[in-house]
Amino acid sequence: MSTNATQTLDTRGMNCPLPILHTKKALAKLTQGETLAVTATDPGSLKDMQAFCKQTGHELVSSSANQGEFEFLIRKS
Repeated sequence: MSTNATQTLDTRGMNCPLPILHTKKALAKLTQGETLAVTATDPGSLKDMQAFCKQTGHELVSSSANQGEFEFLIRKS
C-alpha cells in the first residue's frame, strides 16, 4: 500500500480472527488520529475490518482488493 501510514501491519497468511486481533493490538499502540495500513490475504477480512471499525469507532479510510491481497487504511479514533 503506497501510503504515509503511521504504522504498517502485514497479516498475510493469517486466517480469521488473527488479522483483527493483530489490528486491534497495533491500533492500541497508536495515538488518536494516527493511521495503520493493514495487508491481509483472508477474504473474510473485507467484512471483518468494516465490522471492526464500525464497532470500535475507528475510521476505515480506505480498503482495496488486488489479486488476493486486501489492503486497509484505518485511522484511530
